[in-house]
Amino acid sequence: MSQSQPLLSRLMGGNLILKIAIGIVAGGLLATLAPETATDMGILGSLFVGALKAVAPTLVFVIVMASIANQKKGQHTNMRPIVALYLIGTFAASLTAVIMSFAFPVTLTLVTNSASATPPGGIAEVLNTLLFKIVQSPVEALLTGNFIGILAWAIGLGITFRHASDNTKKVLQDLSDGVSAIVRFVIQLAPIGIFGLVSKTIAETGFSALIGYSQLLGVLLGSMLIIALVVNPIITWFKIRQNPYPLVLRCLRESGITAFFTRSSAANIPVNMQLCKNLDLHEDTYSVSIPLGATINMGGAAITITVMALAAAHTLGIQVDFATAVLLSVVSAVSACGASGVAGGSLLLIPLACSLFGISNDVAMQVVAVGFIIGVIQDSAETGLNSSTDVVFTAAACIAAEREGEVLGAKPQQA
Repeated sequence: MSQSQPLLSRLMGGNLILKIAIGIVAGGLLATLAPETATDMGILGSLFVGALKAVAPTLVFVIVMASIANQKKGQHTNMRPIVALYLIGTFAASLTAVIMSFAFPVTLTLVTNSASATPPGGIAEVLNTLLFKIVQSPVEALLTGNFIGILAWAIGLGITFRHASDNTKKVLQDLSDGVSAIVRFVIQLAPIGIFGLVSKTIAETGFSALIGYSQLLGVLLGSMLIIALVVNPIITWFKIRQNPYPLVLRCLRESGITAFFTRSSAANIPVNMQLCKNLDLHEDTYSVSIPLGATINMGGAAITITVMALAAAHTLGIQVDFATAVLLSVVSAVSACGASGVAGGSLLLIPLACSLFGISNDVAMQVVAVGFIIGVIQDSAETGLNSSTDVVFTAAACIAAEREGEVLGAKPQQA
């Protein structure tokens, strides 16, 4: 036992990003050399994503409740600047997608099979669905991974428990520490899980199906890269008044890569919380802002909705003036904020955006089907951008608040 413990410690320690990179390369090689075996390895990826999805709701519920319950008087989390950054970032992403679509207009070869799910009828329906998530029972919210409902209950119970005895608060903190320890263990399994995900994806789909949509993917991925490497750093610089790239690149490396392969913002919440802890951000802040960001900070989704809707307009020969395109940016940004409340995510919000141009629902659903074809890349990049930006904006608000002398709790970090 004394010999196995150091070995286990060595396996669980080390540079996680390096191990993930090794897992990606190994998965690609296995898919190339032994596709059937690679497909079977997909179970490792499914188990990893399943474990992340299992711990995420419990982590959010417990850590938010414990943080608020143990919050000292006079301590401020100041969520307002973080929410403002989320909304500004999402609108900027949509506007960037408009500019890219005008600069590089895309036409689509529409497919006949449309998605079977029913898209929302309008923004009101999207927001209505999101609103009713708040009043869902806590048990059902935990079972379904409804993070808006989980946040609502955790905040409510946390405020109530602030008046509880010190022993009760200590129990809540111990419970939070216990769940956090389980999360850290699951995150250390990321290289194995990503190895399985990469193996199965490349073995089953390859990239041949994506060649015909290379221009569309180019506009989508180009827009997301501009947001990740240009727009987000500019927004962050205005907030912290220092070089933003160490923070931005670290978040892309430690959050974006994992989110790219898990393709789930909910599954990446534990990863983001661990990154925030490593960045020395205040737990009272990131315990709320990270799960909230997984719901409303949807720059990647706004890009997808905008680019796909304008591609549909170009395909049908519809002339779109810039004023209408700006209106589309607003609609896409608002819709993207409610994407998590709609089954199917951002793709099923495309018909809503297409309706601005009078495009029929039948044609719009064919565009949705195209989205599913390129989803192996589009959805991965979208999730990576969304999830990493959650940490970037949370850290930016914390660093700015510390600079201004507020007790928001962050120390400027270098990658």
